[in-house]
Amino acid sequence: MKNNRQVATITFNPAIDQAVSVPNFTQNSVNRVESIHSHVGGKGINVASNLARCGHKVLATGFLGLENKRAFMYHFANLGIADAFEKVEGSSRTNIKIIDPGNKEITDLNFPGFTVRENDHSAVINRLDALADGTPDWLCLCGSLPPGLFEGAYADLIKWAKNNNCKTVLDTSGAPFNLALACKPHVVKPNIHELEDALKRPLTSLPDVRDAARELVTQGIGLAAVSMGEEGSVFCSEHGCVHAVGKPLSLASTVGAGDAMVSGILHAQLQGYSLARTATTATAFSLACLAELGPYLPEISAIDGLEQTVTLTDLS
Repeated sequence: MKNNRQVATITFNPAIDQAVSVPNFTQNSVNRVESIHSHVGGKGINVASNLARCGHKVLATGFLGLENKRAFMYHFANLGIADAFEKVEGSSRTNIKIIDPGNKEITDLNFPGFTVRENDHSAVINRLDALADGTPDWLCLCGSLPPGLFEGAYADLIKWAKNNNCKTVLDTSGAPFNLALACKPHVVKPNIHELEDALKRPLTSLPDVRDAARELVTQGIGLAAVSMGEEGSVFCSEHGCVHAVGKPLSLASTVGAGDAMVSGILHAQLQGYSLARTATTATAFSLACLAELGPYLPEISAIDGLEQTVTLTDLS
């Protein structure tokens, strides 16, 4: 199977996401839906979609439920994403976000999805092996793990990538993050709470976050990007450490903002950007997504102006 894709993304637990706008949402009451936006998602799929919109060649793999695979397959075909998903019994999960725009509140309803079998993970590895001499430059490991999949699944994939001269990006949490972190992925993008959990200590100040990110780099991580919500993000590599802060022009939803940042980091890495330009670009990607109701970026042209609004501070 010849492959010429620059990036392969892994999504083990995809979802059909529905964003429902309900002004003045009230529990235990009748609520009127103002609008609804439905889209396929899952962190790796969101990253693949954003990169495809930026013109990169992307392959997406992981697990898809057989019962509702059509929406995903249509989406991949529409964006030119190569579909290498392993199809499993059951349905991919559905997530509903009830967005109250006036009060800026979001209520999540996350449905259960499929349960994988013991040999399903091996099938994904086999699909990657089939890429042969067309191994992607990057493997992006994103999101939660479905029931039935062992916690070291991402750690195994990082080992596979290293054996195949492929760099990895890791964006997950909990035990899967901790186990994978020990395998030294090239890029990690935890939020501050996920990093606190991994390091088993509170990070209460910007210097704390900087030192924690530096610690990851000294342990063999190429780039550590730690997101802190409205407080911006810290980006550290062997070339230094910077703090990036940007203000969105408008705020429609926070859905997909973290995935957009991962997309921006990968886009920057593929372009060979410096640490400072990577931080600016990744932050601009995230800002662009905040203005959208769904998890995907607007046209790439919208990013350029946002990069100019990002403030960088050298923490080296």
